[in-house]
Amino acid sequence: MSSAPPLLFDRRLHRRRLDRAAASIGTADFLRVRAAADIVERLEGIMRSFPLAVDLGARDGAIARALASSAVRERIGLLVEADLSPAMLATRGGPRVAADEEHLPFAPRSLDLVVSALALHWTNDLPGALSQIRLSLKPDGLFIGAILGGGTLAELRWALTQAEVEISGGAGPRISPFAGNFDAASLLQRAGFALPVSDLDTVTVRYAHPLRLLQDLRAMGETNVLAERARRPISRAVLARTCELYLERYGDAEGRAPATFEIITLTGWAPDASQPQPLKPGSAKTRLADALKTVEFRAGDKP
Repeated sequence: MSSAPPLLFDRRLHRRRLDRAAASIGTADFLRVRAAADIVERLEGIMRSFPLAVDLGARDGAIARALASSAVRERIGLLVEADLSPAMLATRGGPRVAADEEHLPFAPRSLDLVVSALALHWTNDLPGALSQIRLSLKPDGLFIGAILGGGTLAELRWALTQAEVEISGGAGPRISPFAGNFDAASLLQRAGFALPVSDLDTVTVRYAHPLRLLQDLRAMGETNVLAERARRPISRAVLARTCELYLERYGDAEGRAPATFEIITLTGWAPDASQPQPLKPGSAKTRLADALKTVEFRAGDKP
């Protein structure tokens, strides 16, 4: 009998944080705008139509805005925006549905396209969420999703941990763990997607002060919702020391604080017989040496 996935995140708290951020997310949506533009650019290279599409974790509509300025919008019929936060959806027009990424409400084989810009990394069971997405897609339906990767906020993670150890004698979990790029690629295969692709975009944002980074994270709705998070708030002393250590170790020549964000983009197709299939081992009809116009040597032979 399979065990339930570990409870990493407090999803109720995550929804409350998103509700709170609904009024401010537009002031700090640069990462989501970047991810949405990348997703739309990928769609532009796929010459087919998608009659029914879902934007999962739509937030303030970054994907819809990116589509509005792209010719690919003409090939997408109905775009439904879905989000865990009703407050986020209240700012949107058009078709929308409140939906938990961990419990999708869509019928099997009902969707042609699912896109998601920086929402799925907050799911407790990412492989399970991806499996639900795959099941909701029609055969040969497409999924493109962006999540935050393992190197995200490495500078803040180090500085905050060091400051807590120095001042409080120990550090509690305050920053979410994120998937690595290699792990993300295997997640698509585990979820049953065909033709899986995973790639990484590293973004460095330079802040005038580490506190401005914390303000942006709050405005994005991306603050700590770990189920086993430290319950005591960060003290003023720890926060001040965090900023000192951050600037001492990572500050640039102008005194700015660089913050690293990794965006992993996942692309996969719901399996279909029409898709290219891998050849069986030994079925090749042309020798690799002939194709490369070189001489083949057996193992141990000297050229």
